Amino acid sequence: MRIYFEVVGIICLLYYSVICLYTRKFNSTFALFWPAFGGIHILLSLLSFKGKWNILLWMVILLLWAVFLAVEIQICTAMAKRAEAGLPYIIVLGAQVRGTRITNSLMRRLDAALCYLKENSETNVIVSGGQGKGEDISEASAMAEYLHQHGIADERIVLEDTSRSTWENLQNSGKIIDKLSLPVGVVTNDFHMYRALQIGRKAGFTNIRGIVATSNPVLQLNYLVREFFAVIWMKKIG
Repeated sequence: MRIYFEVVGIICLLYYSVICLYTRKFNSTFALFWPAFGGIHILLSLLSFKGKWNILLWMVILLLWAVFLAVEIQICTAMAKRAEAGLPYIIVLGAQVRGTRITNSLMRRLDAALCYLKENSETNVIVSGGQGKGEDISEASAMAEYLHQHGIADERIVLEDTSRSTWENLQNSGKIIDKLSLPVGVVTNDFHMYRALQIGRKAGFTNIRGIVATSNPVLQLNYLVREFFAVIWMKKIG
């Protein structure tokens, strides 16, 4: 038991160090989870659990791991989704813009969209995302400019610039498409695809497809664990 807590605690603290060195930040998105989680495990390694308490603790740990793995399997399975050619619309979900600068995660989504759009010249694209804190322009405007600069004609690009969440991205984009029975592709990073597809179906899309963008390999574990909690919250609130 003690070895388990020590190993998990040390791994979490080491991974947090990697995140800090890579991002040059101590409090990047969700990063503080790792020292908190690791610290709890180091603390537990110093305590002594005997008899029925030891058995009970192992049962709780195994149950939590089972729930975690069940959710992560769904998340990872959705990463393999591939949309067929010839979709009338694809929707690129917004992500943070710093000032007017496209962030890495959003650029990966846009590059995946570009690849599909160049192979399917009849497909139109909805870029969906409003303007949030720290953003000088809407995410939709930044995405439209990026696609335009990379050779996508303006008449193929539709801006949806009021959304503040994935739910609003898909609900508002659905109003633009109007006919939700059409096959539609949603473009987002791999770790986010499961939740995006689930939300898309709740928003009324009956033929929604996944167009998977990559994510930063150094931060992939951070994203996957963060997404676990996002999926649990989504299931809780329905």
